[in-house]
Amino acid sequence: MSGFENFVFSFFNLKVMAQYLPQVAQGFVLTVLLAVLIVIAGLASGLALALIRSFGIRPLNWLIIFVVDLFRALPPLVIIVLLFFGLPAAGMSLSGFAATWLSLTLVLMAFSEEIFWAGITSVHKGQWEAARSTGLTFVQTLRHVVVPQALRITIPPLTNRTIAITKGTALGSVVGVSEILGASQSAMAFSANPSPLMLGAIAYLILFIPVVAFGRWVESRFAWKR
Repeated sequence: MSGFENFVFSFFNLKVMAQYLPQVAQGFVLTVLLAVLIVIAGLASGLALALIRSFGIRPLNWLIIFVVDLFRALPPLVIIVLLFFGLPAAGMSLSGFAATWLSLTLVLMAFSEEIFWAGITSVHKGQWEAARSTGLTFVQTLRHVVVPQALRITIPPLTNRTIAITKGTALGSVVGVSEILGASQSAMAFSANPSPLMLGAIAYLILFIPVVAFGRWVESRFAWKR
């Protein structure tokens, strides 16, 4: 067997790939579900914290800043391990799926809060003053004038950060979550062949190339026109 044939047999063995395709496909579905839940919860909670911070209540702001900086500083894998293995010592337990979802949600929440807050503070003070002079309350000004502008400003950095964090779903394999990487590693162990891992890589490309393309479209669609 030539070197190329040996490479194909080891990494692109169609027989092995076909055998474990259903297992990797289940991991694909689980990855999509996990990513969607992370994005919804992470962005919603990040926006909520940024809005609360805009009210300028110092004790709350200090707490928000502490929480945000904490989860921005900690690696996602460390958070997953702490939640999955550490909470049982405190009498609580989370499944691998829940620990992965909560960990990556907290990380996305922290980064998105800073992005949303940067967008809110970038709106010129004159916009606030003009809106308040028309009789709008602080909340109405925030809702109808400031937040729409802030959201448009934050789309490019928010899109990139969201894609980067959702790719972290692969970390769930560390705590037994059978997402794409977990399913591929399990199949590779059973088959004694790395072809299922290549199948997992293809699955990631199928999943994230459209996501990246959609992110580019969103950026060009809603970015400020020059």
